Amino acid sequence: MSQISIAIIGLGYVGLPLAVEFAKKYPVIGFDIKQERVNQLRKGYDATLEITGQELNGVLCDRHSSDIDKPAALFITSDSDALAEANYYIVTVPTPTDKNNRPDLTPLIKASETIGKVLKPGDIVIYESTVYPGATEEECVPILEKFSGLKYCTTQPQTQAPSPSALSTQHSVLSSQHFFCGYSPERINPGDKEHTVTRIKKITSGSTPEAAEKIDTLYRSIITAGTHRASSIKVAEAAKVIENSQRDINIAFINELAMIFNRLGIDTHEVLEAAGTKWNFLQFKPGLVGGHCIGVDPYYLAQKAQESGYHPEIILAGRRLNDNMGKYIASEVVKLLIKGDYKVKGASILMLGITFKENCPDIRNTRAVDIAQELKQYGAAVEIYDPWATPEEVMHEYGLEFLSSLNGNHYDAIILTVAHDHFKTLDIRKLLSTPTGIVYDVKGMLPPDQVDGRL
Repeated sequence: MSQISIAIIGLGYVGLPLAVEFAKKYPVIGFDIKQERVNQLRKGYDATLEITGQELNGVLCDRHSSDIDKPAALFITSDSDALAEANYYIVTVPTPTDKNNRPDLTPLIKASETIGKVLKPGDIVIYESTVYPGATEEECVPILEKFSGLKYCTTQPQTQAPSPSALSTQHSVLSSQHFFCGYSPERINPGDKEHTVTRIKKITSGSTPEAAEKIDTLYRSIITAGTHRASSIKVAEAAKVIENSQRDINIAFINELAMIFNRLGIDTHEVLEAAGTKWNFLQFKPGLVGGHCIGVDPYYLAQKAQESGYHPEIILAGRRLNDNMGKYIASEVVKLLIKGDYKVKGASILMLGITFKENCPDIRNTRAVDIAQELKQYGAAVEIYDPWATPEEVMHEYGLEFLSSLNGNHYDAIILTVAHDHFKTLDIRKLLSTPTGIVYDVKGMLPPDQVDGRL
């Protein structure tokens, strides 16, 4: 293959950090369909805050300037025709669920169509988006074939590995009319500045032994934590989808314990601290389970399981429990208001935090909104403040009013929903309308004597 040229399709939380790292060694075309996002990135600003302006400006280039002659640089565009220059295509688009929690592959399908229109013989398409086992070859490959007019090259597992010379001959013959695929699941943790893209071990796979080797070599060139080459694309897909399903189930168990211990008058966090003294006790905490991964991925696995004729019990039970935690927390706050002789209807309530996790601006699939929406059903007046989120985005996504700053108002109840560092220095009880006002700590961030209830 000629000199490596990479196209990253989708410049969100996953795609942008990957594009920046690759651009330190290779020419990279960063593609996104959102023109506003493209414009911001071209100016050196990343709204997700995953990449600093200094990092971004260090690799950015303008196609029409002399920078394009650099051996490594990042050109950002919304023009799909520019993708034709690449020979590696990496897809990092979202894979959400619809309102009925069924996998929505629309972004993945559209990305495959876009690539198929510019795909050339010998090119390699790598998917990073989380999917159910089989999605790459069953859903994406036919689209690539349809729009490119090329054939997908795959080989069945062999009992004896072919020699390098045989692989080279086979590849040169097939590449005149074939393209290749791989799957290397994303492992980005939004807001985490320690476990960044290069410091997390990467799973790789390919449709042929040579494609698998090329893909693994490509990632090894930037991933300092190393790689693990899976035996097939399906194995790599399955490995990814169970990572977050496992976490979801464990958190559901702890959430259920929290509800039990609450009835028994036992502090859940004290129980977990005591149990955690055993060397093999798994460290999970109760809370809301949202975001684009843990709260979504189990549905992809469940869908595929049901298509195969198996109804998953534990996976869906965990999802039901975690999806209902917002309603549970709202009901606990209502009980505390009633015990404090507050009227629930018209009660003024402040929610501190709307993002799906701490110290991160990501509001995708945040379950904090469930608390607000449930309290509004009771007739409460709910205000939301979060220094990491933007009012316009919250209103657009969820239709919820949002405070740009704490405006001096005082409240009957305050719910600490997200453990932002910013809130650790905030004297929350001073925001209450009376000394007997309610403070509910979802994340267990505050000392027990400063709160009236917590998970």
